Order: sequence, then structure tokens, then C-alpha cells
Amino acid sequence: MSILDSVRKQLVPIHREGWPFIAIFAVVANLLAWIWSPLGWIGGILTVWCIYFFRDPVRTVPVGQGLVISPADGRVSMIVEAVPPPELGLSDEPMTRISIFMNVFNCHVNRVPVSGTIETIAYRPGLFLNAELDKASEDNERNAIIVNTGRERFGVVQIAGLIARRIVGFVEEGDRLSVGERFGLIRFGSRVDVYLPDGYDLLVGVGQTMIAGETVIAAREDATGELHFQNL
Repeated sequence: MSILDSVRKQLVPIHREGWPFIAIFAVVANLLAWIWSPLGWIGGILTVWCIYFFRDPVRTVPVGQGLVISPADGRVSMIVEAVPPPELGLSDEPMTRISIFMNVFNCHVNRVPVSGTIETIAYRPGLFLNAELDKASEDNERNAIIVNTGRERFGVVQIAGLIARRIVGFVEEGDRLSVGERFGLIRFGSRVDVYLPDGYDLLVGVGQTMIAGETVIAAREDATGELHFQNL
């Protein structure tokens, strides 16, 4: 193995959505350095942060019958019973909602929590309130999807926050995804909600740190079968 190959293995991949922003940050950093050297250092630090923000690491996804995997890096900010967004038509009754808040240092690539077909995609413009607030689920800009496993339907909602101003989707209705596959990204700081159908035991609590594609957040009460792992 060459030195170059060794370096590449150590570097975390950068998502293609990030390269335009990284280029802009780098150009501004050079301009600031030309104006005054200390400003250039500040611009350089911000450029490094931008690179870090758009990282897209490979994740080792636990795959097993009845498991629900975290769709986002971040911290569990709320676990409540709530009616899903009306534009999804998922349910008129409250469902268990797990809310995961992503700060500007978390990886912002989102992954589907279960294997299934993207049944519905519904975008809704809105406000940019603090994503940790409960009312952000109703008032903020959001992009919601339904993942249909063939047995059950899960709601996953990307919610913009104070700093986030762009929700990017990678999938279309009818796409079939395996658990842990990437379905979207939010720029810069936001929240993802997961709506669980009945019959699931929660395996996380408020304040717990999540890793997208790796942390098991819930399991079906009758789940059986072997567990294996795949890299995505």
C-alpha cells in the first residue's frame, strides 16, 4: 500500500454538496489574508470548519429485523407523542416522535432509519425558529418523507433551524433504500424527527448522543432474527 493510499484511508470523505461552499470559504480566506494576515487565519479556521461540516464518513450499519436506526448525528432533544405533519397523511393520531438536534459541528448527512420504499416526499416552507423548540415541528421549514417497509410506515422529517437555510434531498418517490442509506442533508444546524408506528420499544433517552446509521433508537417488540452489519 502506498503512502497516498494510507492518507486517503485516514481522510473522511467530503459530500459533493459541500465543495462549492468550501471553495467560497477558501477564496474569502485568501482575500482576507491579502487584506490583513490575522483575518486570513480566521478565514482559514472557518474554511477548515466548513470542510469538517460537510464530512460524509462511512458508517457501519446494524441490520436486523425490527430495528430502527438513527437518521442523524446529534442529541436526542425530545421524545413525545405527536401527530405527524398533515402534508404526509401518515396518521391523524399521535405517534411516538424522537427528535434529534444537530448542531453546527455534527455531520449533517441524513440516513433512512429503516429499509423501505420512499412512499411520499412533502416539502413545506416555513420559519427558521430554534430547531430545539417543540413548535419548530409545526412552524419551521421542513421536508418530510414516508418510508414504507411493506409492513409499516415511518415518518422522517428534516427541519430547518436558526442557521439552516437549505434542506437538500437525494431521493425521489418510489426509490427503494436500505437502512442507513443517505436520503438528504441540511445546511447548517437543524433537526430530524422520526415518527414510529405502534409496537416499538424505545432504546434511547433524552440527552443521548446519536450516530446516524449506527445508533439503534428503537426495536419492534416482536423482533427476531440475526443481526449483521454493513458499511455505507
